[in-house]
Amino acid sequence: MAFGEQPAYLRVASDLREKIVNGALPPRTRLPSQARIREEYGVSDTVALEARKVLMAEGLVEGRSGSGTYVRERPVPRRIARSGYRAGGGSTPFRQEQTAEGARGTWESRSEQEGASPEVAERLGIEPGDRVMRTRYVFREAGEPVMLSTSWEPLAVTGRTPVMLPEEGPLGGCGVVERMAAIDIVVDNVAEEVGARPGLAEELLALGGVPGHVVMVIGRTYYASGRAVETADVVVPADRYRIAYHLPVK
Repeated sequence: MAFGEQPAYLRVASDLREKIVNGALPPRTRLPSQARIREEYGVSDTVALEARKVLMAEGLVEGRSGSGTYVRERPVPRRIARSGYRAGGGSTPFRQEQTAEGARGTWESRSEQEGASPEVAERLGIEPGDRVMRTRYVFREAGEPVMLSTSWEPLAVTGRTPVMLPEEGPLGGCGVVERMAAIDIVVDNVAEEVGARPGLAEELLALGGVPGHVVMVIGRTYYASGRAVETADVVVPADRYRIAYHLPVK
């Protein structure tokens, strides 16, 4: 087989990846053995092993103890729509962002106070070590983990108020806009920044991913008259979801 200038293991991985994508190696099919790859591509055992490692890191194949390496099912990406804040009966942003009609979203959360890290402090415009309320969420749709979120709110804003705990009290479970309005703070702007990175082990465990999977991270901050009142990192598995923005033209 004629190859270009790429390292041999990447060229072998690329050819096998193409076969997986075009269906020549369908889901649940056993990947050619190391010996078969060595023979078919004319490469060493080391190259064949490294090519298989690349496909495993990309989440295209999975190893089964005592059985071999198999092509994984490739999920059809679903959309998570984000359209900014929309008023309407105090429903949560998670519910607002569901794309399927009749979707039932549930979540688990845990809040605790901590000192702001330098990164969180910069995002909130406060000093490192200032007290914040950190809330961690696992969001599910039809029982399937959809996304994770960690939010931070400065206790200088919410401390000793009815909305200090985001998921408790009369406004528990409502969005940031409604909760801040209850303490006479008018949220007038929200900024989001989207990036991607390899998922952390604990994130992939919670989301049902495998080592090496990429996640999208949405860094979101709510502002009131230029002052940050909440910032959050929303983590979404990139192989299963796409972030779709629908923004009004003003």
